[in-house]
Amino acid sequence: MRTVQFQIRRSRPSDGGEFRQYPLEVDRYTTVLEGLLTIREQQDPGLALRYSCRMGMCGSCGMRINGRPALACLTRVSTLGEKVVVEPMRGFGLVKDLVPELAPFFAKYGSVQPTLHAPDPVEQEHPTSAFRQTPAEVGRYLQFNYCIQCGLCASACPISASDEQFIGPAALTVAYRYTSDSRDASAPLRLSIVDTKHGVWGCRVAGSCSYVCPKGVDPSLAIQKLKGMTLRPTRAVAEAAPTSPRDGPA
Repeated sequence: MRTVQFQIRRSRPSDGGEFRQYPLEVDRYTTVLEGLLTIREQQDPGLALRYSCRMGMCGSCGMRINGRPALACLTRVSTLGEKVVVEPMRGFGLVKDLVPELAPFFAKYGSVQPTLHAPDPVEQEHPTSAFRQTPAEVGRYLQFNYCIQCGLCASACPISASDEQFIGPAALTVAYRYTSDSRDASAPLRLSIVDTKHGVWGCRVAGSCSYVCPKGVDPSLAIQKLKGMTLRPTRAVAEAAPTSPRDGPA
């Protein structure tokens, strides 16, 4: 066991905030989230933070830890030294303390049509057989399907920080995920949405989004692939077309 200093930015939307010091005894396995919850329980019951699963699956506990966007539940205090500086994610509005306002983030995420649209709407709602895919078809999008919408990529993105209209790396990644899915029929619509200066062409390939992603999704790669699709939309639709029959067992 050892004692470390937590420096936590306490603030509301109406003020600039201030750092407050909280000494805390931790062991080698203590995570930043566990530390914050202990501080709230034992030292400062007014501390506001957002969390849920505690195991890196929900993305709720995204924040800046020692200057880097990260999930508090996956970050062990033992990797951070004697001082732990915790702030809300940058690039978002603020609800209170460590809780960012994510409504605009999810609005952009939803703007790219992040759902499957089958060629036949009736069949989509009332399927008569399985939507089959080959391993190769699944492989085109599987890596990008692991996004947990934590917002770390948007917080790290320099373009998101300077252009409020930029769709952002998370939304562009999910746009590529569904556009490359052989079961989807909305590639032309989705590509028209992202083919703008605030869409894929706003990205300057800084790579910071991929660097901070806790799930290895690699948004930067997805965006570059999506750029290629917008330049060759006909080819993109053809490549995403299913290569397996639609009937029979999955």
